[in-house]
Amino acid sequence: MERGSSGLRRLVHEVAKFGAVGGAGTLVNLGVFNLVRHVTDLQVVRASVIATVVAIIFNYFGFRYFTYRDRDRSRRTKELTLFLLFSAIGLVIENGVLYVATYGFGWDSPLQSNIFKFLGIGVATLFRFWSYRSWVFRTLPAREAVADAESFLEAEAQEKPRSRVS
Repeated sequence: MERGSSGLRRLVHEVAKFGAVGGAGTLVNLGVFNLVRHVTDLQVVRASVIATVVAIIFNYFGFRYFTYRDRDRSRRTKELTLFLLFSAIGLVIENGVLYVATYGFGWDSPLQSNIFKFLGIGVATLFRFWSYRSWVFRTLPAREAVADAESFLEAEAQEKPRSRVS
């Protein structure tokens, strides 16, 4: 029973961290989207794609160094390739919702565009969460995780005496 609640606690913690980075990424995405729409004459979906790409870059650093900083780092090239692949699929999902709303239904006022941009982000986020945790930021095997934790604790113990000022 204890093991199950520990796993649930870790998942809740992971979802909270993913949500924090994703929330900040959503603000970046919507901010860039509205800025591009305001200062250029680009079509709505093109402005959205630019904003999504900026948010993808922002989110990679947030996920790698905050949400999934304890995950396997030995295959950075593969990690980045998978991140970009799944992010591109998320980009298509996100902007597909906006495209259908804009060109399929004619809902293209600034408010409608923001609503469907936000809805697209939400749908794509569900896909991204599943794909990032399953394929991109893979968990370390238990033996490696213990070794990493032990080396972290050893480094921590060595730094404490040095940081004391007499």
